[in-house]
Amino acid sequence: MKALRYHGARDIRHEPMDDPALESDRDAIVRMDACSICGSDLHIYHGHGFSEDIGFCVGHEAVGEVVEVGRAVSRVKVGDKVMVPAAVGCGACRSCLAGNVLNCESGLGSCYGLSARLQGVQAEAFRVPAADMNAVPIPEGVSGDQALMMTDALATAWFGARNADIRPGSAVAVIGLGPIGLMAVDSAFVMGAHVVYAIDPIAERRALAAEAGAIALHPDAALETIREATKGRKLDCVVEVVGSDATVDLALRLVARRGTVSVIGVQQSRRYAFPLERAFAAGLTFRIGTCSVPEELPALFPLVQFGRLRPERYISHRMPLSQGSEAYRLFDSREAGALKMVLAPD
Repeated sequence: MKALRYHGARDIRHEPMDDPALESDRDAIVRMDACSICGSDLHIYHGHGFSEDIGFCVGHEAVGEVVEVGRAVSRVKVGDKVMVPAAVGCGACRSCLAGNVLNCESGLGSCYGLSARLQGVQAEAFRVPAADMNAVPIPEGVSGDQALMMTDALATAWFGARNADIRPGSAVAVIGLGPIGLMAVDSAFVMGAHVVYAIDPIAERRALAAEAGAIALHPDAALETIREATKGRKLDCVVEVVGSDATVDLALRLVARRGTVSVIGVQQSRRYAFPLERAFAAGLTFRIGTCSVPEELPALFPLVQFGRLRPERYISHRMPLSQGSEAYRLFDSREAGALKMVLAPD
C-alpha cells in the first residue's frame, strides 16, 4: 500500500509501506476513505515530534471501511463505515469504558502517527487496536466529512470550550482561529455564550469567525478593545488554541476575576513563567490538557445530527493522498486559505 511517511523536518513522503496486519484477535483493519491533517501534525512536520523514529506513517484523523476483524471483535464487522478517534485505549479497563482513554489503566493508551509504536492513518489502510472501542460506527445522520472532523478537531474544540466553564450568558474569547479555534467559537455559541471575541492575526480566519457571529480582533488590539468593551471587567472564559507563551499570557490577561482559562494549544515551550501571584489574587481557574475523543462524542453526535454544529464547513482543501507532501506545505504556510486539509486515496 501507499502511505505518508515522516523522514525528517518538512520531509513527508508518499511511498510504499507494508500492508497493515492483525496483531491481536481484538484488532481490525480499516481501508481509509478520507483522512485529514491536524495542527499538531505540524509539530512532527517541523521536526519537533514525539519520538526519534523516522519512516513511520503519520496522521491520527480518519474515516473508512472495516475490511478485516480479529476473532474477538464483536461490535464492528466487515463493511461497517467507521470513524477512528485520534487516541486509543485498551477498551476494557474502567477508564476506557468511561471514554477516558488518556487514563487507560492497562498502559495501552496511545495515539496514531506519533511513532512506529502505532502507525498513523494517512495511509490507504491501517490497523485499529481494540477495535470494539477504537473503531466507532458512523451514526445515521452524520456524514463522512462530519465524522472525520469529530475524530479529533471538533472533539478537541468542544473539550476546550467545556473546560472553559462556558455557560449561558458568558463572555468568551477564543485565541487562535485555525480549524479547532473556529470550531471552539461555534461550540461557545452552542453552550450559550452571550458574546465571543475571536482573536487571530490572519484576516481571512477572522472573517470566518465574524461570519459565525463572533467579534473578530487582531491580537495587537484585543486586550485594549476588550478592556474598553467590558469597562475593565474583561471576560468570563478564554479558550487558548495556539500553545505559545505569548498567547497563553494573552489569555491570562483577558480573563476576569474568578474566570476560567482553558488551554488546548499544544505547548511549544518547555517552561512558562506562570503569573501565580496574579492568578491567585484574581481567583482564576486554569485548565490545560488534551482531549479524550470518546468522552466527547455522546454530546457531539446529536449536535451534529441536528445541525447545531457544522464542522465540515471548515474543510478548505481536498487532495489525493499522493499530494500529501504539498498538502502539508500548504497547511504549514497557510497559503490559499488553508484550513482543514482532507486527503483521500488516489
